[in-house]
Amino acid sequence: MSDTGGWNGPNQPGYPGPAFPPPPVSPQPGVIPLRPLGVGEILDGAFTTMRRHPGLVFGFSALVAVIGAVADFALTRSLLGGVRTLHPLGPAATEQEQLAWFSEALRQTAVSAGITFVVGLLTSTFLSGFMTIVVGKAVLGRRVELREVLAELKPRLLPLLGLTVLYMLIVGVATVFFIVPGVWLYVLFALAAPALVLEQSGIGTAFGRSRLLVQGSWWRVFGILLLTGLVTILVTGIIEVPFGLGLGLNSELAQYLGQAVSSTIVTPFAAGASALLYIDQRMRREGMDIQLARAAAAGQ
Repeated sequence: MSDTGGWNGPNQPGYPGPAFPPPPVSPQPGVIPLRPLGVGEILDGAFTTMRRHPGLVFGFSALVAVIGAVADFALTRSLLGGVRTLHPLGPAATEQEQLAWFSEALRQTAVSAGITFVVGLLTSTFLSGFMTIVVGKAVLGRRVELREVLAELKPRLLPLLGLTVLYMLIVGVATVFFIVPGVWLYVLFALAAPALVLEQSGIGTAFGRSRLLVQGSWWRVFGILLLTGLVTILVTGIIEVPFGLGLGLNSELAQYLGQAVSSTIVTPFAAGASALLYIDQRMRREGMDIQLARAAAAGQ
């Protein structure tokens, strides 16, 4: 046999095989392996959490989404007096009639959008906090029960709502004046909500934790958030388009029903992906996978 200086290929005679033992398999007590995750594993982990706990996730999400849709529908019709559309003006309409028509159209639009925004903010905040706790337990392979999740969420709900409103104000103001800083702040503080819920921290501390976790990984976090957003938009469109066509129902009622159905699926997925992205960043930057593996083994 000729001397090759030890550079034998794997299929050549005399190849000694691997010099080192294969790396140990990462423990996976729950929905993800306890190691830094790939993008696909983060998204799949969110879907897996929903699949493993369908009754809890979809049942509770549907309940909250339906309550939100009913509240939105009832409040809008109540404040608008049951009138949602205006009759078109005729060619003989005076300038005063045109001004009154536009004023009423603007009022109806503002009232409807305001109610939808407030109701959506409350329901999405509640569902996001709920799903974050579910993911935190699912990662460790723990049994997830509704009563325990609600008990953990209750003291965090008001701080989470305050954080969400502040986050939206910060990003909104920055985006109005400068689009790029708005996007930068959106990503920089994107992990504040899961940090507040899972670490049980204050609002200011949660913003600081998000900044530390995202710093140095801004583009990666941005890419994952963008991909998650595209998935949610696609799923929302697939669900809401048939309802938007009416399906033989009252068009307004069908629209609210479509929003409730899409929210039942999309909101838990987005919240689950956000929570897993937070956990992934902690495993990458702080070695949290070791801590999670010990917690899972100890059954804590």
